[in-house]
Amino acid sequence: MPLHVPPAPAPALRSVLAALGSPTAVHEAHTPALRALQGPMTAELPLPVHVLDRLNISQLAAGGRPPRTRLTAWRFLIRSGDRYVAAADTRLTPDGWVFSHFFEGPYVAATERALRQAESLGKNYQPRLLSVPELYMLTLWLHGAVGADASAGLPAAADLLVPLAPAPPGIAPYRPHPVSELLPVMTHRLTPPSPPSLAAPAA
Repeated sequence: MPLHVPPAPAPALRSVLAALGSPTAVHEAHTPALRALQGPMTAELPLPVHVLDRLNISQLAAGGRPPRTRLTAWRFLIRSGDRYVAAADTRLTPDGWVFSHFFEGPYVAATERALRQAESLGKNYQPRLLSVPELYMLTLWLHGAVGADASAGLPAAADLLVPLAPAPPGIAPYRPHPVSELLPVMTHRLTPPSPPSLAAPAA
């Protein structure tokens, strides 16, 4: 079934298109593949990027509350011809959404692969990205509420998280996990072990 890609804020898309049309912005980007292109490029598949940080995961572990995320960016995949060659991030400022930077690397191809895989799952989802910076982990978040505001909302227990490659050791990339299954694993990895107790010396 097709994914319900959410519409990006119009200023975010305009800022990316303006950057793509700026030889200076493209030339100064740390993206050799982007700088080498001669033909037209398009910005596609806008995805909201939400962050789940250590504090919220720790609160989840302590109280069992739903994890809280915060929207930090809208990401667009940059297509040239029949392939995606880079991505562009935007950020929110007091004046609205503005272009942030171009980048390339393994997460571009990993995002495309995970999206294609998600289309074959047989259920409708709204695709998002969920970043866990402390684990150096990025996942494709498949949200079951396809008509929801993409800038808000919490991961529901039945939502799926698909770790992108490279994934942390011990977590298989591209394997869909229910949120209720993967969050405890992340919680365990981020929760420091308890310090050893100091036993009283023997008499």
